[in-house]
Amino acid sequence: MEELVRFGVSINPQLLEQFDKVIKNKGYPSRSEALRDLIRDHLVEYKWESDEGEVVGTITLIYDHHTNNLLPLLNDLQHDYHPLVQSTMHIHLDHHNCMEVLVVKGPAQLAREIAERLISMKGVKHGKLTITSTGEDLK
Repeated sequence: MEELVRFGVSINPQLLEQFDKVIKNKGYPSRSEALRDLIRDHLVEYKWESDEGEVVGTITLIYDHHTNNLLPLLNDLQHDYHPLVQSTMHIHLDHHNCMEVLVVKGPAQLAREIAERLISMKGVKHGKLTITSTGEDLK
């Protein structure tokens, strides 16, 4: 078992009460586990914002597949970033709308770059980049 370090946290009672309700609703076994998750989440976000290291994540796009020339542009851009794009899933939502989910793995800067380029294309109605980490450095 890995070594753990105890430390004290000062917090006002109302904030702690709200925190306890949330961790109970989410099923955390303890405040410690909830705090560890919050810290890991913050570290992943920091890594993503500071372009440090490798990240994994998804880019989710909702688009109108009838938009002129959109599909070839989406495919070309994915091929331009082929080392980053690990997998894609395409879902037909209705007659006009599709959802595409790209799984990406690589430098945070490149993940943000391709996401911004895909999301800003004409015909893409909504897009979102969700980043996480393998957790190797967040134990």
